[in-house]
This record gives sequence, C-alpha cells and structure tokens, in this order.
Amino acid sequence: MKIYGIGTDIANINRIKKSLKNKDFIKRLFDKNEVKKCSSQINRANCYAKRFAAKEAFSKAIGTGIAKGINFNEIIVHNIKSGKPSIRLLGKTRKIVNKIFKKKKFSIFLSLSDDKPFAVATVVISV
Repeated sequence: MKIYGIGTDIANINRIKKSLKNKDFIKRLFDKNEVKKCSSQINRANCYAKRFAAKEAFSKAIGTGIAKGINFNEIIVHNIKSGKPSIRLLGKTRKIVNKIFKKKKFSIFLSLSDDKPFAVATVVISV
C-alpha cells in the first residue's frame, strides 16, 4: 500500500452552528442522509462540523482542494455497521476522483474527533 495523500482539517463547532441557520449552507454542503443523521443527534452542530472537516480533509488529501469540480455534497460521510466513519463519493466528484486514479483501486481512511469548540478530521488515501 502506497499513500497517495493525507489531509487534515479543523472546524470551529460554534461557527458551523451559526451557519446551520442558513438552509442553503446545509443544502450546498451535505446530502440528505447526512442531514437525516445529524438532525437526529443531540449535538447536531458537532455532527455537521465533523462532516464538514472530513470533506475539507478529503479535498486536501486528493490534492484538488474544493475546486476543479469537487462538490462537498457529493463527498458523503457515513458510518459503517461497526460505527467506523467512512467516505463515499457520488456524481461528478466520483468521476473526477476515478479519473485521477485512472481506474486503479484506492482506499480512503477517515478519522473524526471533536472537543468543543473544535471538530477535526484526518483523511488518508492509499493506492
């Protein structure tokens, strides 16, 4: 396994909490399943902040940043059955990432944490 990229991001939970008042912010950055999960959480701002940090960290690990067609709402942060966080790609973002790797198999590893007022995410992409 070779590391392709590593990305880390930190988000201020209080800033995300203020941004959640804007429905366009939620629609632009999160998919319906992320909204469903975070809306059901007691600490919903923490949930959104970790996902926001994960999307930023992924864009850094892939090397594009959030430009060049990569869309936040197509980078889906979810949990597998064990509870481990994972990233799934959709739409145009998936096509762009597949083009970067030229159909090679790649893996995305994600770690999330929060301690008010911050949420942090680290992404490692291996080929």
